[in-house]
Amino acid sequence: MADRNFSSHQQKIIKRYYDNRDQMDDQRLSELAAELYLASDKKKVKLWATAEELMTRLGVPTSRVQHVVKTADPAMLAEVVKDLQSGKIVKPKVPKPSEPEA
Repeated sequence: MADRNFSSHQQKIIKRYYDNRDQMDDQRLSELAAELYLASDKKKVKLWATAEELMTRLGVPTSRVQHVVKTADPAMLAEVVKDLQSGKIVKPKVPKPSEPEA
């Protein structure tokens, strides 16, 4: 896919997606916390895997991610969301990709 040539319009869309990805991940994690309260046991497995991936991407310390996933308590996930939104957990800065040559 790296060899693919995107139009300038497509490049702008891709750039905006990655510029706002942390905000989208933050929103999705908070939605997952609510979904986990209502989900069936079968669906919870998939939701916890997604939550683990999002927490890792958002820069939550690995030990805390493992603890929250291990306990599988939606209230603990809600606390992580609260800490992310209040700034107690600092999100990693994603380096800006270089502009492709035209």
